Amino acid sequence: MRTSLLLLSGLISFVMVASAANFNQDIDVTWGDGRGKILENGNLLTLTLDKFSGSGFQSKNQYLFGKIDMNIKLVPGNSAGTVTTYYLRSEGSTWDEIDFEFLGNLSGDPYIVHTNVYTQGKGDKEQQFYLWFDPTKDFHTYSLLWNPQRIIFSVDGTPIREFKNLETTGVAFPKSQPMRVYSSLWNADDWATRGGLVKTDWSKAPFTAAYRNYKADACVWSSGKSSCSSTSPSQNSWLSQELDITSQEKLKWVQKNYMIYNYCTDTKRFPQGLPKECTAP
Repeated sequence: MRTSLLLLSGLISFVMVASAANFNQDIDVTWGDGRGKILENGNLLTLTLDKFSGSGFQSKNQYLFGKIDMNIKLVPGNSAGTVTTYYLRSEGSTWDEIDFEFLGNLSGDPYIVHTNVYTQGKGDKEQQFYLWFDPTKDFHTYSLLWNPQRIIFSVDGTPIREFKNLETTGVAFPKSQPMRVYSSLWNADDWATRGGLVKTDWSKAPFTAAYRNYKADACVWSSGKSSCSSTSPSQNSWLSQELDITSQEKLKWVQKNYMIYNYCTDTKRFPQGLPKECTAP
């Protein structure tokens, strides 16, 4: 009995799964010269963009697989030319990356949610969506689920995109490089709104996006080891999570009604044939 308790104690101390929601503890504001601010005792974070600079932050921890949630309220009003990003990225020249990018708009026009997946420094897997609500009126939850089998992008619990691990067919999948959580608010009026036709209206500056309820149910990567390497999937259900029938139907609904670009149907872009993952069952 004593041996069992010792083993259990050792396992619990080894499994350091991060799950927190305090920006002071979990986030570093990394650039912007004071334009990024942590407020309300660590419960609120704001990023600001003006004519001189944007701003950004990153997670203190690196993760190798996880479910990352963030509540975001996007820049209101005329946000044309601005981009708010929220993504996972590894380091180095052959990086992995999982992207949410929110492309600003003229007042009254919908935001475009741009998604992409990079593996070994190569992306070109863009899908874009409109949202079924105004993302500037209130906070909404944007989630990235990343486990060894799949990546799922979700909005308020509704999946909008799934990228499966299809390594058996020769498609690369991000699974070996730990990533940090990043976010930024910056000026991209050379391309962000209508391909760069609509420029940022600096008379509307400063532009501000707000964040709260950061939650990382994730495997912390530290000193070359993952905190989940001895964890059974039952202890972290997201490690083996997949879309159930209801979620699959929601995904189809979003993609039918709100998807505005899908690289997997862009035959002009891929005249030699669509990427392998686009034709996989």
